[in-house]
Amino acid sequence: MEQEIPQEQEFMYPPSQGGYMPDSKADLLDKIRPEETIEEIKQRLLGKEFDKTSNRWVANPALTDYALTEKGASAITNLIFPASTRTVSVSNLKDEEIKKRLLSLVKTAMKMCLDNWREYGIKSESQLYFIKEIVYTNTLVALKQPENEGIRRLLNSTIQENRNVMSGENEKKGGILGLIRK
Repeated sequence: MEQEIPQEQEFMYPPSQGGYMPDSKADLLDKIRPEETIEEIKQRLLGKEFDKTSNRWVANPALTDYALTEKGASAITNLIFPASTRTVSVSNLKDEEIKKRLLSLVKTAMKMCLDNWREYGIKSESQLYFIKEIVYTNTLVALKQPENEGIRRLLNSTIQENRNVMSGENEKKGGILGLIRK
């Protein structure tokens, strides 16, 4: 007897005008993939570049002066990951909250690097500045991204658009629902 492998379920919810539609808000949120950006930062901290022909990350000898060890790259990316999550991308932090969080993360990164410079593979002061800029830039952009609720508005407008399309399809089908709406 063969076991059926459950298919990924597409969540449905009722729009305001009847019928069902896919949860496009969840679909859009799934497309926000901060872990991919964090993995790219980690690979670059390791002194690697992405080779499109082999479809993998490869070490670049020219970047060895700034490359961190696996421990160092993992520590830095683990530090900045929470500030780069999907939840953060739809939050609405105030400038003062962003500044405090940003300063705290940069200070923590520098303290970690100074305390663990050998284990992280830090060889120069300029390498510390390099790490600071990566932490600062990624965190600032991640925390400022939701400003003016851009992603939240995009999600809501997409849902509204889907509801309008579904309503229009119901009207075209005719039947009792089409008659009532006309």
